[in-house]
Amino acid sequence: MTVVGLIGKIGAGKTTVARLLGQYGAIVIDADALTHDALKQEAVQERIRDRFGSSVFVGEVVDRSCLAELVFGDQPEHKRALQDLEEIIHPRVRHALEERLRGIDAQPLSKKTGSVVVLDVPLLVQAGLHNRCDRLIWLECEDSVRHQRLVQRGLSAGQVAAREEAWIAGFPQGSVSDHVLCTVDTSGDIAYTRKEIERIWEEL
Repeated sequence: MTVVGLIGKIGAGKTTVARLLGQYGAIVIDADALTHDALKQEAVQERIRDRFGSSVFVGEVVDRSCLAELVFGDQPEHKRALQDLEEIIHPRVRHALEERLRGIDAQPLSKKTGSVVVLDVPLLVQAGLHNRCDRLIWLECEDSVRHQRLVQRGLSAGQVAAREEAWIAGFPQGSVSDHVLCTVDTSGDIAYTRKEIERIWEEL
């Protein structure tokens, strides 16, 4: 089993690249889906309610957009809130991710759908999960292209800036130097990106 991690800023195309690799036969583990599952856990909801109050809930469901407003920003309270939220969520997501990896690795060869597992994790390096990977793919995308994509997703300029600040602030310098890196330019259209992924898939 080869574990591949994707590194790139918000809007760089990590989910698109993960989907393309999945089409070639990779098993994709989506951390966002694992986060959704974690937010449904009663213990997690209790801690979020204690820390952030009932205003971040709609009924019994965590309102992720409302929560994001409290944790992404340029003020000290935003940074403290983000750190507190990560302390609640990250251990559970990592535990679920490790369980998935163990389950995949334990499958008989005849039942495995692929020997390459892709981690689609927004803050892979910041969470230390790059150390779990055998290969890393760095997604390079022009800022103007990323920002245009994010606007289409409904994020304001302030929301984009806050998320990018969180990404940069949590990225340890020199932390990926010991891993095998390859680069994909995701600034172009999907056809170009697909050719890049085909090249990498052949290497994998």
